[in-house]
Amino acid sequence: MTTAVHAAEYRIAVGDGAGGTQEALGNAFIAALEEQSGGEMTGKLFLNGQLGDEQDTVTAAATGTLDFSILAINNITPFSPSVGTLTLPYVILSQDDAETVTQGEIGQQMIEQTIEDAGVRIIGWGYSGFRVLTNSSKPVSTVEDLQGLVIRVPKNEIMIETYKSWGINPTPMAWGETFAALQQKVVDGQDNPYMTVYAMKFDEVQKYITNLRYLFSIEPLVISEALFESMSEEQQQQVLAAGEAATEASAEFLRAEETKIRDELVSRGMEITDPADEEAEFIELATSNVWPKFYDQIGGKEVLDNVLTSLGREPTAE
Repeated sequence: MTTAVHAAEYRIAVGDGAGGTQEALGNAFIAALEEQSGGEMTGKLFLNGQLGDEQDTVTAAATGTLDFSILAINNITPFSPSVGTLTLPYVILSQDDAETVTQGEIGQQMIEQTIEDAGVRIIGWGYSGFRVLTNSSKPVSTVEDLQGLVIRVPKNEIMIETYKSWGINPTPMAWGETFAALQQKVVDGQDNPYMTVYAMKFDEVQKYITNLRYLFSIEPLVISEALFESMSEEQQQQVLAAGEAATEASAEFLRAEETKIRDELVSRGMEITDPADEEAEFIELATSNVWPKFYDQIGGKEVLDNVLTSLGREPTAE
């Protein structure tokens, strides 16, 4: 399919801008792919949703019109609902949890399910950290503080229901429209990891950050299954090895960069607040109201219990 004389250059869609987890994951993947293939395969990143909104890129990859995409895991969930287990609030409680789940047996099951459901194969995982809440109006430390704010969320049922459990009706909105909506104050706030807040320059349109820990943002790197199947076995192994290397690089990137980026956002004028009472009210409302609503959708309560027990936690109560 390829020769060393003429490298195959694959297009890689990236939802976020420069400086964040998605770009770092993509660059690590390209470097590893070139190394693994002896220069016969490479890639080019298209940042800031140039190739379409994140959910659109799943469809494009599934139909074979796009090679690779890096996107937030919640944007795969509409196509492959079992993946939504990782977007249930307060399931992933640390970066170690995220790595354990995605790189272990649960992650492998999700890869196989996503091939079947969505026509794309997850070959790497990016780790962005917790989706902190930002807004332009006021510091938020309690559920009561949240009332009256207009918060943008992705078009993702689980995230919408999480905010409803906290007493507000969020505004579902495509990622590509979010910055302008914040700038024009169509919405007051949004949630995303520190890395994304920085990469998207949200400090220009947002003042306050709340250290919510309800959702750890995982960014899968997917390849079109049609493209993967068209490759030789050797090329497939090279792609998979490059995905593993990129996953490791992403974990290291988050550990090295998140604190620095948080400090940089503060230096640019953002104010950080921790939730009151170690987030107890947010946790109770979200887990008791949201988890049961999605048991059927994610493939049954046992799917969530498998994830929890793999992390050394108790299964959900009946």
